[in-house]
This record gives sequence, structure tokens and C-alpha cells, in this order.
Amino acid sequence: MKVFHCDHCENLIFFENSVCVRCGHALAYLPDLGVTGSLDKGGDGLWRSPLPRAKGVAYRLCENYTAHDVCNWAVPSTDPNPFCVSCRLNKTIPNLGKPGNREAWYKMEVAKRRLVYSLLALRLPVASKVDDPEAGLAFEFLEDPEDPTAPRVLTGHDGGLITLNIAEADDAERERRRTQMHEQYRTLLGHFRHEIGHYYWDRLIGNSAHLDGFRDLFGDERADYGEALKKHYADGPPPAWRDSFISTYATSHAWEDWAETWAHYLHMTDLLETTVDCGLTLRPRRAGDPEMKPSPKLVAIKPSAFDAMIESWYALTYVLNNLNRGMGLADGYPFVLSQPVVEKLRFVHEVIAAHAASLGKA
Repeated sequence: MKVFHCDHCENLIFFENSVCVRCGHALAYLPDLGVTGSLDKGGDGLWRSPLPRAKGVAYRLCENYTAHDVCNWAVPSTDPNPFCVSCRLNKTIPNLGKPGNREAWYKMEVAKRRLVYSLLALRLPVASKVDDPEAGLAFEFLEDPEDPTAPRVLTGHDGGLITLNIAEADDAERERRRTQMHEQYRTLLGHFRHEIGHYYWDRLIGNSAHLDGFRDLFGDERADYGEALKKHYADGPPPAWRDSFISTYATSHAWEDWAETWAHYLHMTDLLETTVDCGLTLRPRRAGDPEMKPSPKLVAIKPSAFDAMIESWYALTYVLNNLNRGMGLADGYPFVLSQPVVEKLRFVHEVIAAHAASLGKA
């Protein structure tokens, strides 16, 4: 995630902000420009950005911005869709008449917008099922039925439809589930990044030239998925799982190994982009300690960028965990990257880079 500043007063602003706290100007994320910036009223309900590269472009605020205050993205006025490129992916939203649901939905939308930001930056295909019924993407945010005997809502992916249980927006409930499932890490953004990994397996790996390479690293996805999950929940992960997998859940099936690794790659690219934009460097006092020299090349979508990315990632997580421990918090990065996991991450990077290259220059 990049660092943003108000175009009117240069105040530091964040990706989720909708108003500059210093000058009071309205803010919005402009997907066509890739920035969160200030807006001036332009008449007829339209807005304009003071950025030179936005000259002549008018914007509308996303309908979920104006009607529900759960979004802060804008839409070019030439686009007839009332929703931004993130909100138009929604198929089902929670019942807003129920207390607490709007707040839960807001948290989900914050995480989803961060996901969509990364997908657009990586030049990955992001089309709604309305525009592309066969290969498009859709989200539904559902809650468990009031009848305790009825089936619970399961978070998952099916043919481009990603379902999330809004109970995951409750921090206490999510922590309870994390503990129950013996997970190292469980966040809303992590859920989005994991489930979208399944979607991109269908789009970028299945029936592609990458399939043999995938099977060499992750295993054969043709193994019975239901039986694999049953075995995983009954027996748990193998004792030496850390030698080859990023998480215990990744051991259950090749598809889950891919989704867990994909999510981890998005963690890396997001944090490294923030590191680069903040100008963070790490100059160790002792030879051999982690060193980091941020460069825009760290987040380049090129196969050759991966080695520098992973080297800086080790340094960044070293700092992150030490800072967290200084605050009495759990490690912000509770993972160990074995060499086989690093090679899986490299494969994800190369698949994304190959797709970007197929699109030509932006």
C-alpha cells in the first residue's frame, strides 16, 4: 500500500480516509489514478481532482459512499455503473436493518478494498460476474441463520463466488475461531487474500502452461478434496509440516497450499510497497544481521524482482516482530519460510509476472 497525502494541504492521509482532518476536503480513492486524493465539487453532483493528470476528468462518489458510508472510492462520470470497481463485485450484502450488521459490513468492505487495490496494482483480472458471468468475480456477505440447528455459513470459494461469514468481522469471535482451529493467524484481510487465491488458480493455473509446474511444487490437485479435508481435520498436519508448508492448513490439499501461499504473497507485496513508499531502511550495526535497502524494484512485477523481495522481506519481518515484542504483543509475523515455501512463493510471483507481461505495457 502506498502512502498518500492531501492534494490541497499535503497532510498525511490513509487509504481508508474520506475527509482530510486538516483542511476538511473530501477524499476518495481514484482507481484510474491509483491514489487516494482530495476532491473539489464540480457541480451536478460531480467532483474533480486537482491532480494535473486528472485534468478534464469528473467523478461521482460510489453509491455505497453516499448512501451507506461504507466505501470511499470514486467512479469516473463516464462509467454508468453507480458502484465503484470494488463495490460492484458484491452479490449479497448483510441485512442492514439488523443492529451491528452495517458496522460488520464496513469492516468487510475495508478489507475487500485493500484486496482489490492489490489486484489492480498487480494487473490481475478483476471483472464482476455481471460483466463476465462465466469467469467473473462476486462476493456475498452472509450471516448464520437464527435457527441453531440450521447449517452455519462457511467462508469459501465456488466458481468465482466468494462467501464470507460476517461473524468474522467480530474480533472476539474471530479470535475464538483462530484458537479453536489452532491457527497462527486469522484476519479479515487474510480471508479475502486466501479465497481470491482459489479464484486465480482457476483463472491462471487450471488448463494453463503453468499446471505441470504447479503440480511439481504443490502436489496433484486431482486428489479428492473432500477426503483430504476430512483427513486433515481428523489427523492434523504431518509433524514436519514447517519444512515444506507455510501453514498447517496448507498441508491439507494442493489447492489449499496454493491459496495459503498466494495470500502470503499478497501480504508480502502490500507491506513491501508500504516500506518502499515510507522510505524505510535497515542498516545493521553487525555484519550478517538483516539489511534492507528499499527500492521501487522491490515491488516490480518481473520475475527478476523476487530475490530482492524475499531478502527485504526477511529484514522487514525481523523488525516487525521485534517492535511487536517491545509492545508486549504477539509476533506480527508468526511464520517461518523454509526453502520449499520460498520456491512456492517464487512460483506465485512468476505466474503473476507472466500474466502482466501478456498484457503488454500499461
